[in-house]
Amino acid sequence: MGALIGAATLAWLAALCVFDLTERRLPNWLTVPGAVAILAGATLAGRGVPAATGAVTLFALYLAVHLLNPTAMGAGDVKLAAGVGALTGAFGVDVWMLAALAAPLLTAGWAIVVLIRRGESTVPHGPSMCLAAAAAVSLALI
Repeated sequence: MGALIGAATLAWLAALCVFDLTERRLPNWLTVPGAVAILAGATLAGRGVPAATGAVTLFALYLAVHLLNPTAMGAGDVKLAAGVGALTGAFGVDVWMLAALAAPLLTAGWAIVVLIRRGESTVPHGPSMCLAAAAAVSLALI
C-alpha cells in the first residue's frame, strides 16, 4: 500500500511540474485535491498535526511573499505550498525545512541559467517546489 501511495504522490508532483512548465500556471483542480488527499492520508497515518502545521506554515510564508510582490510568486505556488508543506511536514520538521529551503534555491539557480542562456527573466517555481519535496521525502525514507 505504501508503494501505491508513493507512486500516486510522485505522479501528482510530476503532473504539477509538467503543467507549470508548459502552461506557466498551477490550476486549482490539481493543487487543492492533492493537498486535501495528503492531509487526509497523513491524518489516517497519525501524522495529521505535523502535516497540517507544515501546510499552514508554508502556505503562510508563500502567501506573504505573494502579497508583498505578486509578480515574484503566483497564486498557484501559494496553493501548492499547502500540499507540499503537508507532505513534507508529515515526515518531520527537518524534512519540511529541507524542502522549504531547497525550493527557492533551486529556482534561483535555474533562473540564473535561463537568464544567461535565453535572456528570460522568469521561471516557474512549482517544479522546484515539487523536486525539493520529492527529494526531501526520499532522503527521509532512506
